Amino acid sequence: MVDTSFLLKEKLFSLKWFKSYALIAVGTFLVAVGYVLFISPDKIVPGGIYGVAIMLHHLLGTPIGLTALAFNIPLTLIGIKILGPRFGAKTVVAFVLTSVYVDTLSYFYGSSPLVPGETLVSCIFGGLFIGIGVAFTFKAKATSGGSDVIAMILQKYTRMPLGQLMMMVDSSIVVLSFFAFGDWRIPLFSWITIFVIGKVVDTAMHGFSYDKTLFIISEKHSEIRDSIISDLKRGGTFLNGEGMYKHESKQIIFTVVSPRELVMLEEYVHRIDPEAFIAVLDAYEILGKGFKSLSEKVEDK
Repeated sequence: MVDTSFLLKEKLFSLKWFKSYALIAVGTFLVAVGYVLFISPDKIVPGGIYGVAIMLHHLLGTPIGLTALAFNIPLTLIGIKILGPRFGAKTVVAFVLTSVYVDTLSYFYGSSPLVPGETLVSCIFGGLFIGIGVAFTFKAKATSGGSDVIAMILQKYTRMPLGQLMMMVDSSIVVLSFFAFGDWRIPLFSWITIFVIGKVVDTAMHGFSYDKTLFIISEKHSEIRDSIISDLKRGGTFLNGEGMYKHESKQIIFTVVSPRELVMLEEYVHRIDPEAFIAVLDAYEILGKGFKSLSEKVEDK
């Protein structure tokens, strides 16, 4: 018996159920807008099943959405057989809706680029629409299927990292576009689109955050702690560490502050211990007391 406990299910017709499917409906429509108005007219091939469908469309005249659906259905069935039931109803709805939206928009809009002669603009804005749409789909706990399934199947037999396999599959499709069209500009522009999609998905999933994570190592860690609590009204955590050279014990301060507080804290630390070691990292998302609560985030989804 296959364990399906990892499949998240929502109560039918509940508010969360409606919200999930609304996200899928809007997200897949945005993806379709990106493909029809920007990506396909300029022969951009951003990997995945739709990259293959776009190539076949320009070579054979086949409809993009129907072609993608023809690939997605057997791939999903093969994926279920090999990997188990990882692909729920929402994923099926997502790739079916995308196909319907793409062919419907193509029928009414046509095949001309929204911005003729500006392939770079098409790359960027096509990637923007697709990235936001994909992020909405991910937030609904669905996936787009397609080449992701191929990568998952390859992972089962090769044990290679999934992200690396997805890049390999998509890159192979992009390189194939050169042989299909005989134009090096197409794969180059396609990689730009893939980059934009990835960045937009990350930003849309995690949001904009300018908070900074700090690791501070100092002999005067108690005084720095007092400054963080009293002057910045922030908290933090002491981590036990050991120096690599002399093996002496160290107290490492871990804290998260805003950019304005970072400037103030660096000044405080310099005043207390000019020899202190500080590592500053970007914090893409902070959840917990003093920031957005984890419960609030989970309830938002």
